[in-house]
Amino acid sequence: MLEENVLISFLKKFDEHPFLVKFEGKEYKIGEGAPAFVVKLHKPIPLGELLTSTSLALGEAYMNKDLEIEGDLYYALDHFLGQMGKFSTDHHTLKKLMFSAATKKNQQKEVRSHYDIGNDFYKLWLDDTMSYSCGYFAEDTDSLYQAQVNKVDYILEKLSLREGMSLLDVGCGWGFLLIEAAKKYGVRGTGITLSEEQYREANKRIREEGLEKLVTVKLMDYRDLPKCGEMFDRVVSVGMLEHVGRENYPVFIGCVNAVMKKGGLFLLHFISALKEYPGDAWMKKYIFPGGMVPSLREVLSCMAEEDFHTLDIENLRLHYNKTLLCWLDNYREHLGEVREMFDEKFARMWELYLASCAATFHNGVIDLHQILMTKGINNELPLVRWY
Repeated sequence: MLEENVLISFLKKFDEHPFLVKFEGKEYKIGEGAPAFVVKLHKPIPLGELLTSTSLALGEAYMNKDLEIEGDLYYALDHFLGQMGKFSTDHHTLKKLMFSAATKKNQQKEVRSHYDIGNDFYKLWLDDTMSYSCGYFAEDTDSLYQAQVNKVDYILEKLSLREGMSLLDVGCGWGFLLIEAAKKYGVRGTGITLSEEQYREANKRIREEGLEKLVTVKLMDYRDLPKCGEMFDRVVSVGMLEHVGRENYPVFIGCVNAVMKKGGLFLLHFISALKEYPGDAWMKKYIFPGGMVPSLREVLSCMAEEDFHTLDIENLRLHYNKTLLCWLDNYREHLGEVREMFDEKFARMWELYLASCAATFHNGVIDLHQILMTKGINNELPLVRWY
């Protein structure tokens, strides 16, 4: 009874949207007004775990089915995760989890732990482009596939490409952007990734398109770029900066600078936050080990040190919310196959990941920024936005 009362007392601070807690035949209402969602607890969550990491405690309880949501998971999280500022995180106790080593070896291991789960798994719920980043919904009725095509077209237009130019994609995923750039603009593309699964699939797609003479994908750490012996007219990086680590933002920007031609264009597309913070413990433990969300201001500061001049900054936050909801719908359609590939705990973990990310974008806990910049001054670009 005491443990139960302590748990309810802890939850009472999350009263912005009222909800109902059901536990051992009793109901506890949190907040004023009609409950927006219902939480069923099958066993109490120790206060110590909630204080060490509210995120870990609640996330693990959901994964283990000790906590269930009556109704739609996303709807509940959308009404709850806007209050993440009230979560507790003991950074001293969780030091190894929250601040992992940013060495090449460790970051390669961390990246592969996520992206090398298996191409067959990602093919279940991504669209045919195999794009695992924010789409661009030019129209409300756009499908996920169309939104991903739109996103790549939008980025390529921003880069003001011309036939014969060289394009580097840092963290190229399964290669769709490079393939589209080669087909539509006739540019020579090079992509780098740390994921063996992405490397194999990207090269397979390049061969299928007959683009071996124009597009190359390499297994390479971004820190090895200055030694590659190539210089590029254009550089793009989509959804990769989040894996670099806070202490390495200047290193990342410096490595890009080292392989760019003067006056070249660089488009950086990344998940961002208003302020600098260490990240979420549950996400770091189960989804993105070592992941770190940069603030917009610290990225701009690093850019200035390398003489990158900002042309344009755009926030696509709600596009990512919509993208994630599409992924969540697709994922739920294949839950049975996911359970067969892995197990129930994994299936619930990834549903929680997709739904919680959609909710945090919707609540503005995190943003999605595209920054377009030039290396040094470029006075040859159109005076108006050509895209």
